[in-house]
Amino acid sequence: MKPRHPVPLNALRAFEAAARCRSFQEAAAQLFVTPAAVSHQVKRLEAYLGVRLFHRGHRSIELTGEGANLAASLGELFGLLDLALDRVAAPAAADLRVSTMESFAAKWLAPRLHRFHRAHPELKLRIETGNEHADFVRDGIDVAIRYGAGAYPGLSVEPLMQAPAFPVCAPSLCEDAAAPLQRPQDLRRHTLLHDEGAVGRAGVPDWRAWLQAADVGRIDAGRGPLFASIYLAQEAAVAGHGVALGLAPLVAEDLLRGRLVRPFALSLGNAYAFWIVRRPGADAHPAGEAFCRWLREEAAAMDGAADAS
Repeated sequence: MKPRHPVPLNALRAFEAAARCRSFQEAAAQLFVTPAAVSHQVKRLEAYLGVRLFHRGHRSIELTGEGANLAASLGELFGLLDLALDRVAAPAAADLRVSTMESFAAKWLAPRLHRFHRAHPELKLRIETGNEHADFVRDGIDVAIRYGAGAYPGLSVEPLMQAPAFPVCAPSLCEDAAAPLQRPQDLRRHTLLHDEGAVGRAGVPDWRAWLQAADVGRIDAGRGPLFASIYLAQEAAVAGHGVALGLAPLVAEDLLRGRLVRPFALSLGNAYAFWIVRRPGADAHPAGEAFCRWLREEAAAMDGAADAS
């Protein structure tokens, strides 16, 4: 058996932090040491390996080719190490960090979380929102929920819910005798609310696609305000400012509470869906698996309610 290298772990940890932060100073703050100590450890590692890992400028550092390769491998290895420690950590330390989009957190997750807390009072959740891809190692993310086509290379991905789209609006718009909303053609007299996330994405429904499917002509499908997220477009619809294309999982609660209604039955399929995304092997993490199991149950319950209605 080939003997293992006498690995300089402190030097590797200092290098990995410096490579991730692109700064000795920021790495030092994370490791609770001085920048000089980080620089010393990196030089020690360079001497040990016999290669340069950084190009050092006056106030900046850049990875060399060898440094970039080592940094990528170390990121994966330290992630696996964190996962191994999570598997044997005391249950009291089983906090869970979940990353998702603001719209999903506010419209689907938040109204249901009381059921998860009731079933798992020992687990403490931290919900973080953002649309960028989760960095599971750097940010310590245990579970991510994403809306997309499902292409997340190198990660464990499973479908959570489909996301068909259909028009939604406040009940007051349907009750307006001056501008009734009874047929798709009536949309000519109403404001169309747009979600920037649907623009230019193949297979993701927008107003142009819905009006075409409804065989409605002579309507400018691009008119009306454009919102940075579907959450904002949906809130504008709740406030009575127009008609939005809602995604079924995100409008379910507002439809149930009567804050929104569906003026038309026509629904379009969506190339995007909601996905549970984790790093490989994360299903061995008891807290994360408990949360994912609860997500599956809630999604199945919502599908069952939709089928019954």
